Amino acid sequence: MSFNDISGDRSECCEEHYGTRHQGMVVTLVVSPPVIEAVQSLLIDTMSPVKLTLRCPSKIGQVIVDPDPDFSFDDLRLELHSLEEKLNKSTMPFKKTCSRDFPVTKTLKRSSKPFIMGVYEDELEEIFSDEVVCDPSSNANRFNCDGIFLSDSEDSDNESTLEAQAYLKEDMDLVESSLAKLTHDHMLNIKEEIRNQLGRLETDLTTLNEKSSAAISQIEKYYEARREADRRLDTQYQREIAEGLDKYLTTVQHHHEQISQREERKIRSDAAFEEAKRKEKAILEDKKRQEKLKAEAEAKAKAEEAMKAAIEAERRAAKEAAETEAAENLKKVDTVQVQETMVGSLATKPVNSVGQPKGTAPDETFVSKSPDSMVRASKSALALEPERLQKLKEVEEGNQALRLSSNKDFSTYERHIARLIKQIGGTKENVRTKTSEILKIFMAPLCPQTISIAAFAKKIVSQCESPHDAFALSHVIVLVTSQAPSALVLVLAELHRACIYTVPKHIQYSAAAYESKESYYKTIGFREVDGKMESVEDYLTRLEAYVKLYAALIQTEIPGVRNLHGLEEGWAWLARFLNAIPPNLFTAASLNAFLKVAGFAMYRKYKSQFMKLLNIISDNFLSAIRGKGNANLNHIILDIESYLEDRKFLEEPEGKTLVGGSLLSSDAFPEPEHTQEYYRHSSNSYY
Repeated sequence: MSFNDISGDRSECCEEHYGTRHQGMVVTLVVSPPVIEAVQSLLIDTMSPVKLTLRCPSKIGQVIVDPDPDFSFDDLRLELHSLEEKLNKSTMPFKKTCSRDFPVTKTLKRSSKPFIMGVYEDELEEIFSDEVVCDPSSNANRFNCDGIFLSDSEDSDNESTLEAQAYLKEDMDLVESSLAKLTHDHMLNIKEEIRNQLGRLETDLTTLNEKSSAAISQIEKYYEARREADRRLDTQYQREIAEGLDKYLTTVQHHHEQISQREERKIRSDAAFEEAKRKEKAILEDKKRQEKLKAEAEAKAKAEEAMKAAIEAERRAAKEAAETEAAENLKKVDTVQVQETMVGSLATKPVNSVGQPKGTAPDETFVSKSPDSMVRASKSALALEPERLQKLKEVEEGNQALRLSSNKDFSTYERHIARLIKQIGGTKENVRTKTSEILKIFMAPLCPQTISIAAFAKKIVSQCESPHDAFALSHVIVLVTSQAPSALVLVLAELHRACIYTVPKHIQYSAAAYESKESYYKTIGFREVDGKMESVEDYLTRLEAYVKLYAALIQTEIPGVRNLHGLEEGWAWLARFLNAIPPNLFTAASLNAFLKVAGFAMYRKYKSQFMKLLNIISDNFLSAIRGKGNANLNHIILDIESYLEDRKFLEEPEGKTLVGGSLLSSDAFPEPEHTQEYYRHSSNSYY
């Protein structure tokens, strides 16, 4: 323990126990604070070694007292520190106990009596009989060791209470003892007085707490009473507010109902006025529309009259040509002679044997040898083509005039027709539905019929260029033209304009007539794509598509519907083709496409007469093509030879028969009464 710890609180009356073990012995020192203070004061004053004389033997067992002890203050402090460290390491810490014998003293004065420390050696005296007594007359400071307890037992370290205790005693004089006693009594009196005052304070505090609790309880009761009264007042006030608000809202609602009723009466009045204005405006617009429809009907009637006149003129010309051809056919008597004259008399026997009304007699071949061009075609074909193209031109000009004179946009009807044609499929139900919708557009009062018919002819011919079913398209053409015969002329004209081999007609190349090959190709139907002329393969693909559509048209037969351009026109086309068209790559492709589509129907109707035509094609047309030595013709020659040798004309072409129910015109296309007069007038003419 350091001296700072020793000089801590001097007012406490307690004892400190210090123990150490030295060679099997335990020495316990009990020193009171006044003794420690005296020692500290003495050491501080002298700062010199202290000589302590022990009243005990100089040798106890193996422990020998230092004969000349010389301890300085620093040595004593170090020793105390070492004792403190050992005590801290001990398992049982030493406790401070109050002193029983020494009064509390506050003085630091040194006593005049010598410092005596007593060490008790009760147990050691039993072992050692001799006792060394120091000289009492010595003037040096002595230690009385009668109170020191030495124990050989190690268990004494763990004891909580030590039986033997030693005290550092100091002799005091009478004044000091009296002062100490008075001080002690005074302290006791002060403590008693303090205890009395604390008791009185506690009593006062208890009384004050009781009064405070009672006051708080009274305040809480008053607060609850006030709150209950406020609650009743608040409830009454809210009730009054609610009643007032209800009255106000009732008044406002009544006011709004009155306003709403006035507004409703005003709205009904305005609506009635607007309805009257709308009806009046509708009557005026209806009147204007009727006048406009009347004007359009008159223009349409004029256009139809012109179309009828052209159709009648064409019919008369066709009839006259048929009569002329029939008269010429009467001059032909020998069938063998007809075959020897090749194509020129190819159609004579079929006409005489089957009695076809027109187009089957041999025509004179027309060859234009002008410096500008060289056209190969029959005269009857060259007579029909300009008439059809002229009729198409007149209709287009009339439609253009209608568009300019009218502020209506007819492109909606044209797009609708184009969309319907794109949706045509290979089933009877599809064909019947699309045809019915197209005829409804023809009958629409807001769109002139010439515009819708021209759009139909153009779109259905252009549709065959894409991969499409030619038989389905031909069924739609036959059904539509049976109800609107004027549409057939425009369809044929569009075919002739798109492909000259549907006439049939061929234009031969002449270096004198054309500046370049490109100019010639454009004349016969080649297209320019991205500034370049399309390839021969692309042109042949389109050419075959047009010829297949024409061939599908002439062989289409629908129960209950008359085909105005039937198989007799197909026979006439084949006769004109073999009679006037020279064999080359383009004409061979056209003939091959025609036979594949129409050969089955023509054989079924003309039988042996058609077989004779096939023999002439094999003996003459194919022989002429082989002689040209053109490698591009090889696959076409093989196709035609395969068709003839395998007798594919006995097989029905794929897609010829549509899947589904019936295509009867009476079921699918009921005619309005106002259109039957026009159709009845035009239904007997065909082309």
